[in-house]
Amino acid sequence: MKNILIIDCCIRSNSRTRELLNTFITGIDDSYRITHLQLTTMNLQPLMNEFFNEREQLLNNKKLNHLRFNLAHQLASADEIIVAAPFWDLSFPSLLKIYFENCCVDGITFKSTAQGIDGLCQANNFVYLTTRGGFYTNDPMEQAVPYLRSLSSFFGVHQFHAIAADGMDIVNFDSHQSLENAKKEAYDLAKLLFGNAE
Repeated sequence: MKNILIIDCCIRSNSRTRELLNTFITGIDDSYRITHLQLTTMNLQPLMNEFFNEREQLLNNKKLNHLRFNLAHQLASADEIIVAAPFWDLSFPSLLKIYFENCCVDGITFKSTAQGIDGLCQANNFVYLTTRGGFYTNDPMEQAVPYLRSLSSFFGVHQFHAIAADGMDIVNFDSHQSLENAKKEAYDLAKLLFGNAE
């Protein structure tokens, strides 16, 4: 059974991004196993001070099976990766960056070689779902999509997809319809990619 890893960085209890995610999930065939990480419920820590030093010592001693690296192993072994995070401060909440910092482990999610970096993740697709208060699709100020697309490639996942509902906070704009359009796009993509497991 193939495993879909959902990385849920929706912050608000009434999150519109989670609405988009939930619609996407309805398009996934029951034959997939879903692992749903809700980052707001996890004790994620930034890499600093003793927490960083411990990690460095473990890496220097080649102890890649230490529980500190469980998230990295989980990401590396996922067959598909879904990220849901709102558009904050031209990117996404810092919590998501902290999660990925903990997953970027040389020897687990990528490896350094004489020729450069090789991604070690086995996922076929990396899907990013978001909602934005303004209109930022194809705007150079939007930094979440370029970062996540590059990170996907860094991990060795070359099929990247992004779906966004823009204009959620624009006065006199039909934000409801924008969200509904994104939900349909999300559902259709889920059916296309994960409508049935081989």
